[in-house]
Amino acid sequence: MSFSKFHEECGVFGIYGDTDIEPARAVYLGLYALQHRGQESCGIAVSDMGVIDFHKDMGLVGEVFDEASLNKLKGQIAIGHVRYSTTGNAMAENSQPTVLRYAKGRLAIAHNGSIVNAKEIRDSLAESGAMFQTTADSELIAQVIAKHRTKTDSIEDALVSAMPSIKGAYCVLLMSPRKLIAARDPMGFRPLVIGKLRNSYVVASETCALDAIQAEFVRDVAPGEVIVIDSWGLHSIKTNCPNDDSTRRTCIFEYIYFARPDSVIDGINVHASRLKAGELLAKQHPVDADIVIPVPDSGIDAAIGYARGSGIPYGVGFVRNNYVGRTFIKPSQQMRRESIDIKLTAMSQSVKGKRVIMVDDSIVRGSTSANIIRLLKKAGATEVHVRISSPTLHWPCYYGTDIPTREELTSNHNTVEQLCELIGADSLGFLDKNSLGELVNAKCKNYCDACFTGDYPVK
Repeated sequence: MSFSKFHEECGVFGIYGDTDIEPARAVYLGLYALQHRGQESCGIAVSDMGVIDFHKDMGLVGEVFDEASLNKLKGQIAIGHVRYSTTGNAMAENSQPTVLRYAKGRLAIAHNGSIVNAKEIRDSLAESGAMFQTTADSELIAQVIAKHRTKTDSIEDALVSAMPSIKGAYCVLLMSPRKLIAARDPMGFRPLVIGKLRNSYVVASETCALDAIQAEFVRDVAPGEVIVIDSWGLHSIKTNCPNDDSTRRTCIFEYIYFARPDSVIDGINVHASRLKAGELLAKQHPVDADIVIPVPDSGIDAAIGYARGSGIPYGVGFVRNNYVGRTFIKPSQQMRRESIDIKLTAMSQSVKGKRVIMVDDSIVRGSTSANIIRLLKKAGATEVHVRISSPTLHWPCYYGTDIPTREELTSNHNTVEQLCELIGADSLGFLDKNSLGELVNAKCKNYCDACFTGDYPVK
């Protein structure tokens, strides 16, 4: 497969408690808000007085669920998931939540991230006689928890015991017949937040999902923390939490690209981070121009920041057709080029006769950037200066972001000058990797930048 942009991750949402809105419908709205994190498949599982039921399939939230399917999902607890597969094939069997039956009953699990020792875990479980329904990491996590459950007093104790053997990035939602349990890996690669809606507790990948059901933000789940929500309320288990914040490694691309700009992750406003990236770009790579435009939608915030930092007017250079499929799934270069023509239309009235600064979040292969520059010049732009709100990409990700191999990353084959010529830009500038910490106000390196540096927090 050829890649022109990053593949999204996954999103999770869960709710427990007494509220005016039915749990399944609350999850439905939450998943809509998290749709940007995965458009491949989605699902919702519910527990109704201890009886677990679910509905899931391939497709977007609005395609998989309708009034009839939601009406069948009655219960007091619900968890949901939107998926893009970074581990496991794209097929209905791998859609989540995964619902399993084990010695102690039934269990539903939804997971965001990627387990780096998945093969080791799978081989070990297979040797002990385990059988697998899917190829996804979520089932492996559930199997490890089920194995520990035979030696512990509760499902949350089993999860706490299992966590040290699970290496990599994971935010997990578990639903037993009577409990909602959430966990974040000890390095905090992926975001996870707690909210409250009257008497209900909510757990979600991003704060924007809390806003979707008008839930109040309570706090982030700490790295290594396990949250238990039951009839007694919310309880926290910090057995696996690090002693200090220096080991935190939240994915920096959450702030650059993945998270919605109206979300807040670990106390940092995503929109503000992207404005800062644009301002830094304006200082690091200034150029004389007439207008600053974003590649929608991922370049909008950084472009506003660049305009503010440079004093060059911000403008709208493209009209985006939101009903066209993502360019990276197109099987041929010609089809990718045609889909760009349909997906984006350059506004001649904005760019004709002007020197344009075009701001985007990243360059993976370079083909998408080349096609967009072609559109601008065809619309009459006299110069196109490209500014990227992240550093050059050199390394794949093993923690849940589907960044391709080193061979497929164009920055491993071209200098910035060569890449500039390749995509047809008049100049090209990337954010300095040494300034990433400024995006998150880091006093120490508490973020993961392995895709830029090769410095992997977990081997």
